[in-house]
Amino acid sequence: MGDPALSRRGFLAASAAAGLGMTALTACGGDSDGGSSGTTTIEWWNISTTEPTKGVWAALARKFEAQNPKVKIKIVQLENDGFKSKMTALTSSGKLPDIFHTWGGGVLKQQVDAGLVEDLTDSTKPWGDALLPVAREPYLLDDRVYGVPFDIGMIGFWYNKALFEKAGISAPPTTWTGFLDAVRKLKSAGVTPLALAGKEKWPGMYYWAYLAMRTAGADALQKAYDAKDFTGAPFVEAGEHLDELVGLQPFQKGYLGAAYSSPTGQAATVGNGKAAMELMGQWAPVVQADAGKGLGKDLGYFPFPAVEGGKGALTEVFGGGGGHALRRGAPQAAVDFLKFFASEATDLELARKTGVLPVVPAAEKAITDPNIKAVQEQLKKATGFQLYLDQAYAPAVGQEVNDSVAALIAGSKSPGQVAQSITRTAKEEQ
Repeated sequence: MGDPALSRRGFLAASAAAGLGMTALTACGGDSDGGSSGTTTIEWWNISTTEPTKGVWAALARKFEAQNPKVKIKIVQLENDGFKSKMTALTSSGKLPDIFHTWGGGVLKQQVDAGLVEDLTDSTKPWGDALLPVAREPYLLDDRVYGVPFDIGMIGFWYNKALFEKAGISAPPTTWTGFLDAVRKLKSAGVTPLALAGKEKWPGMYYWAYLAMRTAGADALQKAYDAKDFTGAPFVEAGEHLDELVGLQPFQKGYLGAAYSSPTGQAATVGNGKAAMELMGQWAPVVQADAGKGLGKDLGYFPFPAVEGGKGALTEVFGGGGGHALRRGAPQAAVDFLKFFASEATDLELARKTGVLPVVPAAEKAITDPNIKAVQEQLKKATGFQLYLDQAYAPAVGQEVNDSVAALIAGSKSPGQVAQSITRTAKEEQ
């Protein structure tokens, strides 16, 4: 899964883009060995910047400290894109935080191949094997464990039932043609069909990735990456389907400059009832309520539609989960924190308070929201699963997917050019 060679050129370029000097790069993981007081400080980098998750995670850190008086948790929280950029720069420097967020896949593989990540196979076996297998999969490399999941989920459409009713849409669409018809009906009713965080690029990638899965089948994306060739007809067709959607002008005003979780961003636009849908993961309801008002009983969920004539199926899903990895040589206290975070008690709290899909089977009883239950049921029935492309692939390739799809949405690249650009970058990673 990904090229084993660590692309230093790509990491250095991202380091410069992130604006990180060597002082910042060498600061991570440096205070973890006990000082004169005998206290071990663990630096924990995560992406939980919205409430209630931000507060819940901080409270869990304090709870762990109370149970382990000689351990202090230093929390560093960054939004998604900022985290990715800084982690790329830190990987280039050769020094990662003690505990850091990971989605697994090709990005984690490059960090492992660079010798920067702790092998957790033996230290987590007594309790890690009990976690859901589908959640553990992205962190297994050559049958070794390099990360511990804390949630699992998938991408789908979150929609406003009241706005659908206003537009005369009686049920969520199940085909791409039906989806485009729903977009037209919403526009005719004076409703903005879709919200998109065009500034951050990764939300737009979800559309192209799902359309590629629906046209070519779930296995095709990994096969294309392995062959370093995305120029096949199904991938061009995926771009053409997305281009057709963009041509309907379905997004909110200013979407190309919109962020995801800001007060005027994608989640808030949906959460405040100013757009009918967003394509997002299982965390969407929480962020909608934090960035905006939230939709309450008017919020619904449906899977990404099937593409007529495509090889993919509705039961093939795109998504992933969040996990934690450790820098190589991290103290035992960091392993203890991962065990604490993967416990039934913690997972129950996360499921009840933040809406995550639990990875500890016994914690599934905490799911009460019907939409989250719908996501869980679809995951259980999944016949194929594709990890987020900007994590499944090597960093440079994943970034090119995001950049090229963003260019397609902005009207500066054609569907064929998107396929060619991704292919070119994949070949350069050899």
